[in-house]
Amino acid sequence: MKLTTILAAAALSLALPLCANAQSRMSEAFTENFENSNSEFFNINTRNFKHFCGVPSLSEKGTGVLLLRIDPKTPAGAGRGPEISSKKPTHFGSYSARLRVPDVKAVQPNVGSVVGYFTYREDGKFGLSEIDIEFLIADPRIIYIGTWTSTPGNIGQLQRVGRIINLATGRILDTSYRSFHDGNRNHAFTDPKATSPSTIAPIEGFDASKQFYTYGFDWHADRLTWWMLHPQTNEKIILWDYQGTTPNFSGIPQPPTTYLLNFWHTNDWSVETNRNSLEAPAYPYMLEADWMSFEPFEEESDAWIEKNNWK
Repeated sequence: MKLTTILAAAALSLALPLCANAQSRMSEAFTENFENSNSEFFNINTRNFKHFCGVPSLSEKGTGVLLLRIDPKTPAGAGRGPEISSKKPTHFGSYSARLRVPDVKAVQPNVGSVVGYFTYREDGKFGLSEIDIEFLIADPRIIYIGTWTSTPGNIGQLQRVGRIINLATGRILDTSYRSFHDGNRNHAFTDPKATSPSTIAPIEGFDASKQFYTYGFDWHADRLTWWMLHPQTNEKIILWDYQGTTPNFSGIPQPPTTYLLNFWHTNDWSVETNRNSLEAPAYPYMLEADWMSFEPFEEESDAWIEKNNWK
């Protein structure tokens, strides 16, 4: 997510109620299969004609899904399109989802639209906690992964680590960091622990809009690993095993967060392969989610909450 959009998203951040026993209100392990019209684990507004839960897939026979439909009239900006959010906070753990992004290449190759599978929460004491897997649907071969953090108590002092990959070719287009400390200029990592793996095998014919794929990340206090499953072998492919540090910050979010999926229009962030991809959606394109899951790392999370007196 771009710096300008993350600042806008801060104003739309989700407020979570305080509770004396923090551990008791954290989310337990779950898998949401979106088989019913409502969800036990996510807030879904099915009355606004942007969210359809428990409906047949548009692309895979026999699969029930959640559909997020973007409204062409919705203004640009993160969080302005359809979005679902977890009812309870999540923290260190393994996150995964099976998704298919809209196929728009034939009808609107220059569309500016983002699919975001991510976590997000602004904490007044501990700062921003955001972990991203994103697609700019104008080129569904490209995946964007990374984090946003901030100085505790100051959302304006942002810090970013990120990687961009063409999964069809296996080419890593960028692995870099930036922060407010030096004017948000991009820098290449010098710590080899921050750039593993240095090469990724291509996934033949990869196109996130042509079929469902499973994506995920494992979030530890000192390590973040983004991955996906190979569509034929089901092998876990490591996209980025980030465990290094950058000057002035680690880049790994620490406080509990909210688990989200959204779909929105951007007019200032184009995909790497098409700088013209900033158009407003011409049609009500639909994102499909088969399922989303969360498996907490309970010992790590409980230790962090107790040590930091998080409430």
